[in-house]
Amino acid sequence: METIYDLIIIGGGPAGMTAGIYTARQKLKTLLITKDFGGQMAKKAVSIENYPGFEEISGLELIQLFEKHLRSHEIDIEINAVKNVKKSGDVFLLMTADRKEFKSKAVIVASGADPRPLEVEGEKEFIGKGVSYCVSCDGPLFADKTVVVIGGGNAGFEAALSLSNYAKKVYILESGEKIRAEKSIQDQVKKIAKITVIIGSVIQKIQGKTFVESIIYQEKTSKKLVTLEVQGIFVEIGSQPATSFVKDLVDFNEKDEIVVDPKTSQTRTRGLFSAGDVDDVPYKQVVIACGEGAKAAISASIYLQKNDRAQH
Repeated sequence: METIYDLIIIGGGPAGMTAGIYTARQKLKTLLITKDFGGQMAKKAVSIENYPGFEEISGLELIQLFEKHLRSHEIDIEINAVKNVKKSGDVFLLMTADRKEFKSKAVIVASGADPRPLEVEGEKEFIGKGVSYCVSCDGPLFADKTVVVIGGGNAGFEAALSLSNYAKKVYILESGEKIRAEKSIQDQVKKIAKITVIIGSVIQKIQGKTFVESIIYQEKTSKKLVTLEVQGIFVEIGSQPATSFVKDLVDFNEKDEIVVDPKTSQTRTRGLFSAGDVDDVPYKQVVIACGEGAKAAISASIYLQKNDRAQH
């Protein structure tokens, strides 16, 4: 007999795992599909100091606790990527990258966001050859080398702090005239002599032969072109929602985030909910993603109860 889940959750970050914990506890037949656990938090959050209950914990450690909690419940987990979501009547059909099909009565999209590219000359050619979007993945490869982090927000400064454990020299390049990172993180960076912050620097080109050898930026005020000899470039300029697989079922805002009802997390399609960095809730924080995941799970449960009553 064909399996139809009550709910399928797409994404294994804070929002998706929280939703899974909630729906599993409500005894809903739930499947969680994710490429990996943790999302951006596991890869980029070096140290988290604002999650209640933990004065300081790494993103990876917190995600491991989330995953352990999730797996303590009765929930099906599929390590895979969702390529397409369709709806026929009251049933959703999900297709994965390897062409597996799953059906459910409701869906929560918690697929997070992918790193936003620089879109400058040389970037694509050197991905994996010096250009990276994940410090925790690739940082150790740059031991005793000179690297540059693009982006002066919290993510950029945290990346620089992590890289300072390996690299001999770290530059932070910020295109704006002001640093956007929180003061507490800026203070940590100031204590490390090997990190240099350069503001008003607009990236023009990435150069090299087989691997990255230098980066060219333009000084905003003087318009002067400056070449930095570096072996690694870490891009930390934000992210873009991973939403292509539901493009026919939802509305998007100007940032390509899924538009949801802020009270219920429902999209314009009945039974399809969204939570976390993928939707248009303005503040992207771990604790908020968890709250949004819980809200979407409760809303999905109420939707399923109403639908069942309507059909009987």
